[in-house]
Amino acid sequence: MNLSNSKIIFFATTGVLGGIFTEIFGEWTSDITTLVIFMAIDYILGLIVAGIYKRSDKSKNGALSSKAAFLGLGKKVAIMLMVLVANRLDILMSTNFVKSGTVIAFCCSELISIAENLGAIDVPLPKVIRKAIDILKDKEEDDDDRNKGN
Repeated sequence: MNLSNSKIIFFATTGVLGGIFTEIFGEWTSDITTLVIFMAIDYILGLIVAGIYKRSDKSKNGALSSKAAFLGLGKKVAIMLMVLVANRLDILMSTNFVKSGTVIAFCCSELISIAENLGAIDVPLPKVIRKAIDILKDKEEDDDDRNKGN
């Protein structure tokens, strides 16, 4: 098989970047896949809410805002940085639950945001999803109250 130099460079670069990603974030797991999917859905729905329905609470007129979109992407990057921190904590403490717990917590947060976006465009949520979100919101409020007391 005769590979061109550009293919060799592409494959080598892909391999190196994949190795770096795995070293930094740890093993690519189904929970990370779920988080990335939830983040993408949330971002796309945010664009739909603002761009089509003009009902975004992130801009004065409810329409698309490049600043709001950029801030949304910044939030997603910050989430992935926290996953990186959680993975490094797992390595430091020789555990394997900090990253998973962090990813699951962010999945819950993204799910709530997805539900809010769907509500903004009048898409009804299944009862089981509404109940799950109510439970998550109650737990989040309880955690916030406990943290304020410290």
